[in-house]
Amino acid sequence: MRLTSKGRYAVMAMADLAKINTDQPTNLTEISLRQGISISFLEQIFLKLKKNNLVKSSRGPSGGYLLAQSAEEIKLSSIIKAVDERVKTLGCKRESKKGCNGKSTKCITHNLWDDLENHINKFFEDNT
Repeated sequence: MRLTSKGRYAVMAMADLAKINTDQPTNLTEISLRQGISISFLEQIFLKLKKNNLVKSSRGPSGGYLLAQSAEEIKLSSIIKAVDERVKTLGCKRESKKGCNGKSTKCITHNLWDDLENHINKFFEDNT
């Protein structure tokens, strides 16, 4: 189980903006250079972050992105959800009637993975 690059890079980029902590917009080139993330990937990520009101943008020569709220108000879970990520530790679908292994029962480790997923999601919800 792991987050995809999109989720990890979204958190990195938002942490970059939080660390800069300026009232001046930061352009994606600057974030790209500091974090080693391609500009085209950052563009995709920031479209989703903006759509979910986590960042605001300004155009022009001194344009770029700012956090839409203070860093302390932005939960990791909001960032991850904004880029369509989901932490999934279970191999089955929760709503499936066939269970984890294609039968009518849950696999022997179902509750273990379910608890882990809940802990991870709580961590993301509790941290900014």
